Amino acid sequence: MLKRSFFAVAILAAVFVVFGSEANAQGGTFLGARTVPDRSDHDTLVVGSKRGYFRRLQFRVKVHGVDFHKVKVHYGNGGSEEIDLRDRIPAGGQTRWIDLNGGSRTIEKIEFWYDAVTTRGRGAKVNIWGAR
Repeated sequence: MLKRSFFAVAILAAVFVVFGSEANAQGGTFLGARTVPDRSDHDTLVVGSKRGYFRRLQFRVKVHGVDFHKVKVHYGNGGSEEIDLRDRIPAGGQTRWIDLNGGSRTIEKIEFWYDAVTTRGRGAKVNIWGAR
């Protein structure tokens, strides 16, 4: 009986380690989300410098695919950076981690231009994550 209990606990611990490390591999801080319509459009996510410093961004897409055209990051010091993001991200997919120029910086807002591939009025969902 003791061997079975030990075996069950060992299996549960292994499952937690595997899934915990997968979540850590995704990593980052959730900055916000936008539901995007089925057309070419432009959207803005206000982050605010009070959220802290970030050195990388990642876009994660849910429900439907999204064709990204470009991203413009506005920093807390008044500067901005345009990122030429020309990727089609399928539903459930994500961009690579995008390094920001100048290292860790506060982000006031993130603008992005896209075409969403949606059906029956259900918009795609874009989640934006930052890494410190």
